[in-house]
Amino acid sequence: MSTTAFVFPGQGSQRVGMGRAPAERRPDLLDSHYRVADEVLGIPLTRLCREGPAEELRVMPVTQPAVFLTSVVTHEVLAGHGVVPDIVAGHSLGEFAAMVAAGVLTWVDGLRLVRLRGLLMDAVNREIPGSMGAVVGVAAGELEDLCARAAADTGEIVEIANHNDHRQIVVAGQTGGVARLLELAEQAGARRVLTLDVAGSAHCSLLSGIEPEFRRAIEALDLRDPVIPVISSVTAAPVRTAEEAADCLSRQFTHRVRWTDTVEALTAAGVGRFVEVGPGRTLSKLCGRLAPAAQAYRTNDAEHLDRVTGALGTARPSGART
Repeated sequence: MSTTAFVFPGQGSQRVGMGRAPAERRPDLLDSHYRVADEVLGIPLTRLCREGPAEELRVMPVTQPAVFLTSVVTHEVLAGHGVVPDIVAGHSLGEFAAMVAAGVLTWVDGLRLVRLRGLLMDAVNREIPGSMGAVVGVAAGELEDLCARAAADTGEIVEIANHNDHRQIVVAGQTGGVARLLELAEQAGARRVLTLDVAGSAHCSLLSGIEPEFRRAIEALDLRDPVIPVISSVTAAPVRTAEEAADCLSRQFTHRVRWTDTVEALTAAGVGRFVEVGPGRTLSKLCGRLAPAAQAYRTNDAEHLDRVTGALGTARPSGART
């Protein structure tokens, strides 16, 4: 049988209404997860996921726990149908949900961590406004040079943040530096450039100052060794111990997301099916391009969630109303 990888999306996959399909299929999750999340965080996360407004859902301290929670409850629905992964990975923020799926940390601890992560990143952005942009059709080496030129032109930080596939790269940094980089990339013949719908920067040196506080928060938790294989998008290598997991989660602030290398590592491990678990559809598209011989599924709406459970499920759904 083909090996199945669950891949968990990150910031930018949020949308109003996310998580509605899993909750409708597993009403018990309203008590076991959604209400618990509201109480733990002290914010109306359930309402924000379901009703928005989009502007508030876009704020990092809300976005990050909202995406994380949606991925966790979707994973619960899949597990109830007997759809389980052989290996997991997550894109940036999604790595926290992947660690939950792998048994490294509890979902409540993960929820607290991503809330803190969002608060810390938001604080940096309020002090030093940042943004992120995507560039399609410029090689990584050339884009590194263009980042250096944009930084020299503006006196601001701009760096490669995500290497998503062989044609799409994301940059991050101060707002002026990112804007200049996108101009230079367009002049260099990029097929497409755009500013991403995220409220700040990520995966760049602007965030180096918050890494120690976040590392202390992780080290205060009782992390465990993974019970199923995990590939970190920080290293594109297996995470074998709790200590390695803590290190990868801490290093996300300043290290780029090596998604291209991560998918190649998953493919080398025998993965023939990718299931994007959560509100997004970007990862299923990226995996489809990077591993065209594999099957790629998504779970971001009722139709696609039912398609996955129907195609891959082996058990009667647990927790559903009868």
